[in-house]
Amino acid sequence: MEKVRQNALDISLESETAADMIGAGARVGDFWALLKPRVMSLVVFSGFAGLYVAPGHIHPLIGAVAVLCIAVAAGASGAMNMWYDRDIDSVMSRTCGRPIPKGYVAPEQALAFGLTLSAFAVMTMGLAVNLVSAALLAFTIFFYVVIYTIWLKRRTPQNIVIGGAAGAFPPMIGWAAVTGSVDWASIALFMLIFMWTPPHFWALALWRNPDYTKAGVPMMPVVAGMQSTKRQMLLYTLTLPPIALAPVFLGVAGWIYGAVSIALNAGFIYHAWRVLKSEEMTWPKRMFAFSLLYLFLHFAVLMIDRAPGLLVRFGVGL
Repeated sequence: MEKVRQNALDISLESETAADMIGAGARVGDFWALLKPRVMSLVVFSGFAGLYVAPGHIHPLIGAVAVLCIAVAAGASGAMNMWYDRDIDSVMSRTCGRPIPKGYVAPEQALAFGLTLSAFAVMTMGLAVNLVSAALLAFTIFFYVVIYTIWLKRRTPQNIVIGGAAGAFPPMIGWAAVTGSVDWASIALFMLIFMWTPPHFWALALWRNPDYTKAGVPMMPVVAGMQSTKRQMLLYTLTLPPIALAPVFLGVAGWIYGAVSIALNAGFIYHAWRVLKSEEMTWPKRMFAFSLLYLFLHFAVLMIDRAPGLLVRFGVGL
């Protein structure tokens, strides 16, 4: 009996120690990790690209504020996503090292952090830039946290198909920061990311299928099986080329972008085909890596096509 009491006391002391660590031991690096900086970097890059190629002028300082708001909002969304997903994060090898499962940050701290940053980003965008971009920013946060994370992610294998819209808004927000409106060209940039998202994430889901199965997340490979997912990935990559070339026909980009886009889409289709025909997990992993390069280069070359107009774009006279 004495041994049982001692064990109970040890457990109690360990729990108190863990609680103290959570309450007082969080470091700046732990809160930085809550922002999902790697995801944020691609979001910021595409948002800046939308701002850069939009017609009209924007003061460099206002442009910097707009990009900062997009970055802060993306990080806030990541923090709230980690707050809600802390239970499944703790059982997945890819996410078990995040600050909440490790006990470095308390869930309520992560939620408060995310809400505070969200309010800051939206209010600053509205006051310093314009209301259209602020409204789009607020809707993006809502879509990612409520529609995707809370509603779709654990209920349907279409979670990525629908929820991918959240990651597609940044170039539209950047565009609206300059123009104060949503145009067909910004919708084309939105659609590029929206249609890219399913094959990008399904490649990850194939590669990390045991993780999602263990966590009970209904990703497409878990629900529909490997082969069905692979066929859908190929279908999506086949629909991407005309969408990716839309900026050329809408006058946002030239044929430098067009030529690079054709090559990138050929590469994406090739990777999807190899994933379909191969049983090896190396191909989904390669396709996931290539998909990141695919999106990055599309937006990088889109801006390079507009490089001669850099000074004019930001309202600086020659």
